[in-house]
Amino acid sequence: MKKKIKVVLSKLGLDVHNRGVITVAKELSNAGMEVVYIGNALPAEIISAAIEEGADVVGVSSLGGAHLSLGEPLIEEARKKGIWEDAVFLIGGVFGPEDGLRLKEIGFDGVYPPGSTSSDIVASIGALVESKEQKN
Repeated sequence: MKKKIKVVLSKLGLDVHNRGVITVAKELSNAGMEVVYIGNALPAEIISAAIEEGADVVGVSSLGGAHLSLGEPLIEEARKKGIWEDAVFLIGGVFGPEDGLRLKEIGFDGVYPPGSTSSDIVASIGALVESKEQKN
């Protein structure tokens, strides 16, 4: 029997546009994943929650323009705390294609720009978790 994937989701920073992340949380839960939604948080808080929860996946949503200014510190904190190698890091929100490429360079495993669907996200998580597990 496969282990249930545990996902910690958060709004990145002070962004209050939460409809998308709540919809994704529901879709992930319906797909059989355990979801912990911590609401708005800063990078250190998100990483602390991920460690405490033993998360397989850390997903953040940014619609307020903080995807780079807080996304990079999030990945840096994950590396510093030693969980970047083990957990899958995802970011979704409103940002242009060039920022999407930069987010991948920073270290996000999955980047979901405008137009991404919940089914795209659900379908990719299993593969990303499996890929990360195989690397370790």
